[in-house]
Amino acid sequence: MKRSGPIQRKTPLKAKASGIAERKPRQRKCANPACDVKFTPKIGQKVCCWQCGLAIADQPANQKKARKAISELGRQELRAARERIRPKGDYMREAQVAFNAWVRERDRLLPCISCGRYHQGKYDAGHYRTVGSNPALRFEPLNCHKQCVPCNQHKSGNIVEYRINLVQRIGADAVAWLEGPHEPKKYTIEDLQQIKAHYRALLRDLKKQQEANHV
Repeated sequence: MKRSGPIQRKTPLKAKASGIAERKPRQRKCANPACDVKFTPKIGQKVCCWQCGLAIADQPANQKKARKAISELGRQELRAARERIRPKGDYMREAQVAFNAWVRERDRLLPCISCGRYHQGKYDAGHYRTVGSNPALRFEPLNCHKQCVPCNQHKSGNIVEYRINLVQRIGADAVAWLEGPHEPKKYTIEDLQQIKAHYRALLRDLKKQQEANHV
């Protein structure tokens, strides 16, 4: 038997109630007693993260691992927060310390660049063109050499003797270049971090090489 038209529904579909807000997923508190986080759980989920899941596990080893992970996470967040508020001068000092340490190790077997003496006293990384007068050369290896504390700090760098010995060590042309004009450098925090990492790596390599050669 052929239908003459479409089937008619006897009872109309119920229209959705208008003006009623959709129900939001219900949040629950993390099951880890040491955690106060509220989260929207998936089916069967009792904790907000895997660290908290380990924390409520029965095995003591898992609990210890979880506490360590949570503690480490907190330390990482604290370090990141400290990095965000550190002044640029801190990064400059750290980069300078790394550079100076490499210079002293590079020249470990050489005498003081100024007085030419070997002695048991302390040594600095002394700049020929000072950082104050020419900051563009603060990280220039040709401009910085091992120098004893008396020459560097008590004799204002003992520059006359420094220059005489510097010409013998690196050549007159290199000294003339150091004494010439230099464009100012504007270091970013990223630049200073890279300089620090670079000279730390050079220092490690230099020490390994010296140990291998029994120097």
